[in-house]
Amino acid sequence: MLLAGEVGKPHGTAGDVYVVRISDDPHRFDPGAVLTHGDGRELVVESARVHRDRFLVRFEGVATREEAEALRGPLYVPADAVRELGESEYWEHDIIGCSVDLPDGTELGTVADVIIRPAQDLLEVDTPAGSRLIPFVEAIVKEVDLDGRRVLVDPPEGLFD
Repeated sequence: MLLAGEVGKPHGTAGDVYVVRISDDPHRFDPGAVLTHGDGRELVVESARVHRDRFLVRFEGVATREEAEALRGPLYVPADAVRELGESEYWEHDIIGCSVDLPDGTELGTVADVIIRPAQDLLEVDTPAGSRLIPFVEAIVKEVDLDGRRVLVDPPEGLFD
């Protein structure tokens, strides 16, 4: 399962909830779309709209603020329901566990997580000296070799000190 969004607090009293969209699929929250809640429930989108600077979603069968409050948590889609990736795009779960290496072959650590941020994503790398965050940008991440399970980086001086 792949993370598509995160349900936040309710909006109003009729069952609407704020959702932080993580999926870049523009149709992921169209009416009729099916998402799986973190607790295993299947939720069907009844309606979705932008409200000020947020995204509001109403799910079928959710009609009260109390029911909406119970929806807080992650929303997932099956891995086979995702869009095709373009060149230089990767799913987070494919990168986690890859070795992180310098151009000279020195292994720095292992990708523990991919942290999605609005400005740029970050690779959380477990190193012998502890966890380090690497901006996932072309200037630093030179190559992602999924077949070889390795990420080649050329970090600026001091990033791993």
